[in-house]
Amino acid sequence: MTDTLYLLDQLETADMLEIDGLHASDFSLDEPLLDEAEAAAEADQPFASEATVLRIEAVDGRERRQWQFSYNQVMEALYQPEDDSWQLEGDHVIRCFAAIGAEGDD
Repeated sequence: MTDTLYLLDQLETADMLEIDGLHASDFSLDEPLLDEAEAAAEADQPFASEATVLRIEAVDGRERRQWQFSYNQVMEALYQPEDDSWQLEGDHVIRCFAAIGAEGDD
């Protein structure tokens, strides 16, 4: 049995995103909304919301572009294993990246 992958889980640990081919380190999650979803899960209750849970900003040349996605859109994102990306409603593609750091023992 494999664990179900959710974009939201990856977003919570990501340091940078790629959306529609643009790199974006400026993104945020609505933590109070995530707390509501977690409380519902702990109470074994369903949770759905059209409230915005993810906001992303990126610079495309000289233009600042912005995206926002609802909780439901993020939870319904489809994982694309062939390129480790997520397909969202509206033909948006997101990839999550974690920062790579080195630890020195000396």
